[in-house]
Amino acid sequence: MTDSNSDNIDTDADHQLRVSKIQDGTVIDHVTGGQALTVLTILGIDGSGGEAVSIGMNVPSDRMGEKDIVKVEGRELSQEEVDVLSLVAPDATINIVREYDVIEKHRVERPTEVVGVFSCPNANCITTEREPVESRFSVLDDGVRCAYCGTLVREEFAAHIGGK
Repeated sequence: MTDSNSDNIDTDADHQLRVSKIQDGTVIDHVTGGQALTVLTILGIDGSGGEAVSIGMNVPSDRMGEKDIVKVEGRELSQEEVDVLSLVAPDATINIVREYDVIEKHRVERPTEVVGVFSCPNANCITTEREPVESRFSVLDDGVRCAYCGTLVREEFAAHIGGK
């Protein structure tokens, strides 16, 4: 694939998979295969908001073997969203598209800490709804750890979005 907003995902001349270009928005490329739906959950996209979204799942990739691609029309991601995406798609590339052209392209970088994004699954944690404490998680190689109670979250990051 030569351009993340190109029409072709697979450039095999005999078997081309077509995904429409977007006029303005974000293309999230090089998402770990099978994680596109998790990306949509992280972005709060469930189909009820009317967002125009294109998804390619488990498409061939020279670099990754298989990858997912998510295109979201009319939306640019916040840094907070990119930080969370980096936990499930550490090799992702974020492409900002305006008038059908990629004007900005960068790879995600895993932050050392995420604040106010996740809710701690430990009901006894000080960050629960009973206390006015913003959640704070350290980012580890294998997950995230609550800075207050030490609870480790290794998977299903999307299920814990909604910190304060």
